[in-house]
Amino acid sequence: MKTVHPSVYRASILHFLSDPLLDGDEAYEYFEDGALVVDQGKVIQLGDAQTLLAQLDHPANLVDLRGQLIIPGFIDTHLHYPQIDIMASHGEALLDWLNRYTFPAEQAFKDPRHALETANFFVDELLKNGTTTAAVFGTVHKTSVNAFFEVSQARNTRMICGQVMMDRNAPRALCDTATQSYEDSSELISKWHQNGRQQYAVTPRFAITSSPAQLEVAAQLLKDTPSLLLQTHLSENKDEIAFALKLFPEANDYLDIYERYGLVNSNSVFAHALHLNDDQCQRLGAQQAKIAFCPSSNLFLGSGLADIKKFDTHNLGLSLASDVGAGTRLSMLHTMAEAYKVCRLQNYSLDALRSFYLATLAGAKALGLEDKVGSFRPGNEADFVVLNYDATSLMKRRQVQCEDLPDKLFALLMLGDDRSITSTYVAGKRVYHADNNPHA
Repeated sequence: MKTVHPSVYRASILHFLSDPLLDGDEAYEYFEDGALVVDQGKVIQLGDAQTLLAQLDHPANLVDLRGQLIIPGFIDTHLHYPQIDIMASHGEALLDWLNRYTFPAEQAFKDPRHALETANFFVDELLKNGTTTAAVFGTVHKTSVNAFFEVSQARNTRMICGQVMMDRNAPRALCDTATQSYEDSSELISKWHQNGRQQYAVTPRFAITSSPAQLEVAAQLLKDTPSLLLQTHLSENKDEIAFALKLFPEANDYLDIYERYGLVNSNSVFAHALHLNDDQCQRLGAQQAKIAFCPSSNLFLGSGLADIKKFDTHNLGLSLASDVGAGTRLSMLHTMAEAYKVCRLQNYSLDALRSFYLATLAGAKALGLEDKVGSFRPGNEADFVVLNYDATSLMKRRQVQCEDLPDKLFALLMLGDDRSITSTYVAGKRVYHADNNPHA
């Protein structure tokens, strides 16, 4: 039998142990000349390269990436794979955008061939951008979710997906019933949840498109399988909020709709949450619910500016999300740059170290995966990305002026994109490499 030795990746290495906002320099580990030891898809050791290489008492496969940066794979906590083909569709607010672009595009996912082709393209694009884990919406069709999980499983990526539950206020071709959504979701959960690296999320689109009976069904699914996540939208747009409250007149506010149906807990991930008062934030925090901050789509649709300082005050579990297709890039570097701009518009500076935390370990925590991905703790799955500080001539010129790690990271996130991704690794296996990047 052939002996398989560990692989050692030598580069600058950064990962997070906690939130830099809370723990400062103690929140992360950085090795200017570091070594990441990987064996059988898991992280074995991390530390100073010269020290670790001297300690290894067996031959190892050494991959020399000095001059570049290794971080855990990016984690995107909210996006819609069926909307990949309507990205950059011009000029509508949320509800009009859904009716004009989203709903017509999603009807095509009844066709399993279309779903499979789109899922293959989508997952490959995620990997090209260094994203190794994502919480993804399908459509109302089982075919969309089956196709996504088949593609993810073939690549061994750790992904979360759910069939959209939607029984009103949408085209008839996209509406199910409460009973059908329960049966379809139950079947998909049985087939895919915790199957290898795949996990299922109960996915009512938002309160506007789910009847009370369907929200009850969503709660029942969560009771049936407590390890499931819930993913949905909350308070993205003021017209959306008004419509939701018209549909649920007994509710005190938008969040109260979900609370009344038992959908707010530590496994709940709410996208956007732009228009919340302190009371709503306090209630979310008390339940340890999570917020997916989607700056690109919020700016693109003109929905509003997320108040990160308010979220932090109430200790909400914050993470970053591209929200493609209203989001305009799959790149989490771009998403970090947009987040910085949103914060600056509110006289707050989101620093580079916290930005990278929000795109890695914070995302893992939001999805309940911090014991598997998001950091290089020994035993974690070896999902990581190799970043090139000098991916373009402009970036290379800018990096010469950088004086410390935060400055280097900030220039990288502001100027970087998919060209900055040299390689992406999933469970220790390289699944993407920028062969055509002359700067790689």
